[in-house]
Amino acid sequence: MVSLICTLKDHRDDVNWCAFSAKLLATCSGDKTLRIYDTRDFSELPFSPLSGHGYSVHCCCFSACGQFLASCSTDATIVIWSMVTGEIEAILEHPGRSPVRICALSPDSVHLVSGASDGSLALWDFPSKQLLRTGSVSDTTMVACSFSPCGQVFMTGSTYGDLRLWNLDMNQLHAEKNAHDLGVTCCTFAPSILSDDQVVQFRLASCGQDNHLKIWVINKFNIGAYKMQLLHTLTSQSAPVLSCAYSSDGQMLVSGSVDKTVTVYDAKNAVLLYTLNQHERYVTACSFSPTSPLIATGSMDKTVNIWRLEDGCSGRDGKSIPEESARTSGEGRTSAGRSKLLVSDWSEEDVSVWLLEEGFEGLVDKFRNNNIDGTELLSLTKETLASELHIESVGLRSKVLRKVEELKGESVCSGIPDEFLCPITRELMREPVIAADGYSYEREAIESWINTKNRSSPMTNLPLLTTLLTPNHALKMAIGRWKTSH
Repeated sequence: MVSLICTLKDHRDDVNWCAFSAKLLATCSGDKTLRIYDTRDFSELPFSPLSGHGYSVHCCCFSACGQFLASCSTDATIVIWSMVTGEIEAILEHPGRSPVRICALSPDSVHLVSGASDGSLALWDFPSKQLLRTGSVSDTTMVACSFSPCGQVFMTGSTYGDLRLWNLDMNQLHAEKNAHDLGVTCCTFAPSILSDDQVVQFRLASCGQDNHLKIWVINKFNIGAYKMQLLHTLTSQSAPVLSCAYSSDGQMLVSGSVDKTVTVYDAKNAVLLYTLNQHERYVTACSFSPTSPLIATGSMDKTVNIWRLEDGCSGRDGKSIPEESARTSGEGRTSAGRSKLLVSDWSEEDVSVWLLEEGFEGLVDKFRNNNIDGTELLSLTKETLASELHIESVGLRSKVLRKVEELKGESVCSGIPDEFLCPITRELMREPVIAADGYSYEREAIESWINTKNRSSPMTNLPLLTTLLTPNHALKMAIGRWKTSH
């Protein structure tokens, strides 16, 4: 489920791009400014808006640590901003003084690429802000760029319709001609890398004027050659697709279109999950938060919408939210929403509502004072009711326990899909994460395993190349939808 939680209406012209860091959201516009928001409540920072460009700001991107923001403009410059002070750290002039349409930072923030309207590219050393080398493609405009997760290659897209893969020496490694009829509009690498002894594999999403969102496989062979192959063509939008972005775990893909829609896909299976219809004009920008289940979408209607990806247990089904509640988290649950949860997922408030519904009004304060949530409710015994909750009446204690037993009976679910169960605990996952072996586990279980099992994979028994765990938002949402329907 996706809920609209906030609409930002500060720009005075088309929103051209939006980008998340761990704690901030940056947006840029044809009004020549960038605006910076705190993602905790989407309040604008004191030093926002940032004014330094002379013309429309086309793109912006954060450094890996979120300390810096790079932006590019028709004024032929790339400006580096401090996210501590809002001050300009450096102004980079694109070679040839051509309008800069795209910029991208490598995942390690060592390199910055800028692309311009004359088809030229510039590769910069980001720490020193020095120009390293240039490249170009004639008779086209560079409008898309994305670094691979390893940071050693990058892809560009142009109005000519081609996708080109480059290395840091500015050599073309592969050219996919006519990737999109009438022109590419955006491209983005998935954050994950698959590899074996022979091949390193990347995924890339691209979109264009042909109304298509495409997913590509890029294989790098141990001999150094690259091969690019189309994997999926997604056709859910009825007009040119202007923007696309992967989630931080690579499991989901979002795109925005001239048809005013935002689409969210299961990237692995190329399945449409949601179509969002809150913008009034072309959707020009989209971005996933790397740290929370949020999507930002920008539009020519001058607004930025903030969407929360939920697990299917609560939310507003993407409907408009009254302005007075638009900046709240929207996590409160109605009785109907609570009834769709497994009892073990109930909050303390859900337990209070259940007590009222069952006629136990006099126990609400006792349960609240003892922080009884769904899990604690299911573990209650006569002893805990008497000694911890101080319910003196034997009859009342028995009545409560009977109602709890009824809840247990109602909450028993059969036929749980195996992929929803943690391979370690064999229990339904609450916080699924992807480990380096490619399998999903309950976060607490795999963290405990790594700490005690010398970093081996529970599934393959081979060493884990890294202990990095990536939240599996797509799986969490699928589990939430399954729980709702059961």
